[in-house]
Amino acid sequence: MLEIDSLSRSFNGRRVLAEVSLRLAPGEYVAIVGESGVGKSTLLNLIAGLDRPDSGRVVLDGCDYATLDEDGLTGLRRDRLGFVFQAFHVLPHLTVLQNVALPLWLQGVDNAAAEAPARQLLEAVGLGERAGSWPRELSGGEMQRVAIARALVHGPRLVLADEPTGNLDPANGARVLALLGERVRSAGAIGILVTHSLEAAATADRVLRLDARGLHG
Repeated sequence: MLEIDSLSRSFNGRRVLAEVSLRLAPGEYVAIVGESGVGKSTLLNLIAGLDRPDSGRVVLDGCDYATLDEDGLTGLRRDRLGFVFQAFHVLPHLTVLQNVALPLWLQGVDNAAAEAPARQLLEAVGLGERAGSWPRELSGGEMQRVAIARALVHGPRLVLADEPTGNLDPANGARVLALLGERVRSAGAIGILVTHSLEAAATADRVLRLDARGLHG
């Protein structure tokens, strides 16, 4: 289970998040919508342990982030989280296949064992023929799909997706949204989709709105 209790975060004296709380059980897939600047990406970064709250706590499967040092948070992200960033973060010195296999390598899986699931997910996002390509040879939409495949390859307990269809055409957007939902639900994981698109949000099991009053359905 994911427990978010009264998270607050300020930057340069400006309150971005105030007392945000949420409970999600395994298999739940929710979308969070809201205007630009209300703190959607900040909330995802806190849930991913990439930032620390001013107050409040995040607990995943009984593990309170506040009890972890930076190495502990890195290990948690490596083993339990899949994050689709708006900026892709595809590594330029690795091929497409290697980028997708990277989370498995970091867990100690050898090259041969990591290759099969990586290829499977590249096929699922429509990039099977680009496995040997370099990121510089890809379009923005293709890099987004690589990032989505990489986020799912190691079977994470928690999947966080920040505007995953922002660079995709409608057909590929629908494909990756279906993949995200199917993987979360079938694995009994927890999924959080942040998006400006109400159409994308409608693919989740429920839609929550983040505003100055907090997070509500």
